[in-house]
Amino acid sequence: MPFWNAFANGATSFEADIFLKDNNLYVAHDLKDIHPSKTLENLYLKPLENVLKPEYQQDKKLILLIDIKSEAVATLARLITTLKAHPAIISNKNIQIIISGNRPKALNYVNYPEYIFFDYQELGTEVASEIWHKIGMVSLNFKRFSEWNGKGRLTHDDEKRVAAVISKAKNTYKPFRFWASPDSKRAWRVLSEMGVDIINTDHPFKCVNYFKSLSERVVISDTFSDVYAPTFKADQKDLPVKNIILLIGDGNGLAQISATTLMNKGQLSLTQLKSIGFIKTQAADDFTTDSAAAGTALATGVKTNNRAIGTDVNGKPLESITELLHKENFSTAVISTDNILGATPASFYAHAIDRSDDSVIAKDLLNSKLNLFIGGGAATFKESTIDARFNILPSISDLNTTTADKVGIFMSEHGMKSIIDGRGNVLAEATKTGLAFLKQKKKPFFVMIEAAKIDHAGHSNDTAGILAESIDFDKAITEALLFADNNPETLVIITADHETSGFSIPQGDVKKHEIEGDFASYDHTAIMVPIFAYGAQSNKFQGVYENNEVFHKILKVLKK
Repeated sequence: MPFWNAFANGATSFEADIFLKDNNLYVAHDLKDIHPSKTLENLYLKPLENVLKPEYQQDKKLILLIDIKSEAVATLARLITTLKAHPAIISNKNIQIIISGNRPKALNYVNYPEYIFFDYQELGTEVASEIWHKIGMVSLNFKRFSEWNGKGRLTHDDEKRVAAVISKAKNTYKPFRFWASPDSKRAWRVLSEMGVDIINTDHPFKCVNYFKSLSERVVISDTFSDVYAPTFKADQKDLPVKNIILLIGDGNGLAQISATTLMNKGQLSLTQLKSIGFIKTQAADDFTTDSAAAGTALATGVKTNNRAIGTDVNGKPLESITELLHKENFSTAVISTDNILGATPASFYAHAIDRSDDSVIAKDLLNSKLNLFIGGGAATFKESTIDARFNILPSISDLNTTTADKVGIFMSEHGMKSIIDGRGNVLAEATKTGLAFLKQKKKPFFVMIEAAKIDHAGHSNDTAGILAESIDFDKAITEALLFADNNPETLVIITADHETSGFSIPQGDVKKHEIEGDFASYDHTAIMVPIFAYGAQSNKFQGVYENNEVFHKILKVLKK
């Protein structure tokens, strides 16, 4: 299957190592690997003939590179005899057969059929024009110029040597490749960007798909978050706490934060903070949590099953922090860039066995003790009595003038747009205006603010989306930190419900604001997520602990 493996994955150049033994041509890296069934005909020539049938892409230009491991002249003679039995291959102008490895003397190249070309490995040696006509490719041993193993980066001296030889090879106007080159994602990209035409790899599926997805995974940003430098006047001090601002970046793991930091000139408002920890996110019934179980753990202090909203492992309702603090005369609020019925916001006011039970969750929102909600999902409440429970305002700016005790703002009919699709700066605006609304009530308050779309971008393996949503999140964090500095009885907590996609950042360029993202999954992972805190008693949130402990730590600093 080696040919089909490469062809099916989009490769257009195929290399077969061959030995002549008992008048047969076998494909093998070494003599000891020869197997009776693994002939050049079985593994490459017959599949190549099938490619020429109408149902395949017969107009695609292909290279069959044959690396002769046995004696050159005799092996090549047997190869030509074998190829004559496959006229569809040797007569096809879209297929070029190039001989590499052991080759006859260059002077004899002109004596071979017109469909036979040769690999040129003596860069700089003068070649007569009639012989040059028989050259199909230029190949050099990478190890002549560098011992780089494909990890880290080329040394500056090696990079100069490699670049110089590539430049020289390009002047031949023949396809150029290195053999014995490192076979890694890092190496593939570096060599390609330096001008190598054909990448040598034993991993065609990974290599082809790496390049296919590269343009979608490499982002150069032109949108940034203005970094706010907190005063730290109350930070980590043992002072009373009245207000809690809990910001949740849905799916926002350490790699997402790192990528956004590096792309944002090396800093975020978030990365100014000093009180930092990690939380473990496992659900009660699963190694990897979903947003419902994670949100419920943060909102109630109890680990529960995946898909459960504000209920325990037996389906019984759990008291959320908004319900508990309402009884202590706190104002409470939930803000999200998701549908307000989404798993994370719902965990802070609703009780449903399954996150998809919108009718139960919607009813719980109507009956909730929240003083403010902002999110999407207006369509669900068209036939409801929500106007009797909340003063529904048409825009966030209307919060500045309302005197209503319970307010709701729908920012969309259903789910909300992403930043890239034009959502605008609503999260930072909702944070700033929502905090001002809660402050004017002259009561202590708790608010949960969710940046929901980092998770959505992770599920889509969308690097640009992750960075755009994370920048948007940092703008909301800035507003929260500003509020805390002006209201020192406020504690800001920033974390995530879980990490999404196994995001990583193998390469990038801080000066260019460039990030290359990579992904292990389209789903959530069990990676621990960071937790940051700012304000009085923020040091209580340092360390490594389970996600449900966040609830108990909040109550402890509030002395509840």
